[in-house]
Amino acid sequence: MRKPNDMTLKDAISKMLSVYRLRGKFDETGVVAMWPEIMGTAIGNRTTQIYIAHKKLFVRIESSVIKNELLMVRTGIIQKLNERAGSEVITEIVFL
Repeated sequence: MRKPNDMTLKDAISKMLSVYRLRGKFDETGVVAMWPEIMGTAIGNRTTQIYIAHKKLFVRIESSVIKNELLMVRTGIIQKLNERAGSEVITEIVFL
């Protein structure tokens, strides 16, 4: 039997992230972790460094051919990452 002040674990974690102002970093970590899953193994294996600073995703890719192809579909990648995260985490991607 549930008590009136009981909440689900999902709600409790969400509330904790909001109270301690950790929601942004939590979402950023999720985007970094799902990069290989969203982009596929070919791009994931050639990605050597990935991090987020000030809503910009910095990605170092060792293949110049793949880097040029990703530059052409940059806005689609941003939309896909933000859609998967559930909020606007990324506003720009910088390929290094």
